[in-house]
Amino acid sequence: MGQDAQYEHWQRTYEAHPGMYGTEPSAPARYAADVFARVGAQDVLELGAGHGRDALYFARRGFTVLATDFSPVGLGRLAENAGAERLGRVATRVVDVREPLPFAPASADAVFAHMLLCMDLPTRRIEQLVAEVRRTLRPGGTFVYTVRHTGDAHYGTGLAHGDDVYEHGGFAVHFFSRALVDRLAEGWTLQEVHAFEEGALPRRLWRVTMTAPSAG
Repeated sequence: MGQDAQYEHWQRTYEAHPGMYGTEPSAPARYAADVFARVGAQDVLELGAGHGRDALYFARRGFTVLATDFSPVGLGRLAENAGAERLGRVATRVVDVREPLPFAPASADAVFAHMLLCMDLPTRRIEQLVAEVRRTLRPGGTFVYTVRHTGDAHYGTGLAHGDDVYEHGGFAVHFFSRALVDRLAEGWTLQEVHAFEEGALPRRLWRVTMTAPSAG
């Protein structure tokens, strides 16, 4: 399954299963909100926001949030829920991370991406995306992301696409090695790589916290 097919698959999934992840924020989002608050962040950019459970949580915590996703369907539901809760701090924008991020340099205090980097993206595009995140962050800004890693039960099984990408049930995942995490952190301050589990399999993930260089 190619990348265009993967994106169409996610679009259909968002339409068919609007509550697939529930309404409660993810554990990584709760962690990230605490980190962002501690460093005084105000503007949060979320990449791969989906239906918005984490974006809405950030807004409830007092952050101004720009929630992005490739899917207008997911973002439409997010906007509806934000309106119902009168969360004026949330804006949405359709963004395809296969392209350069359409944001001005130094325009966000913090960036959050839960499971976005481990979608069906080639390593070179992941490297470019992290560079784009760094460009978008203000000096000293914080990036928190999560990815499934090579210790996951699905790694090395299912339909192999190469480049550590394996497909199960129509969803292709790029599994991260620790070497890839370390390479992506070059030029950043790597604060933490935290291993955790999620879901019934369970999925095995890393939660990575990195800080962009400060000015000067």
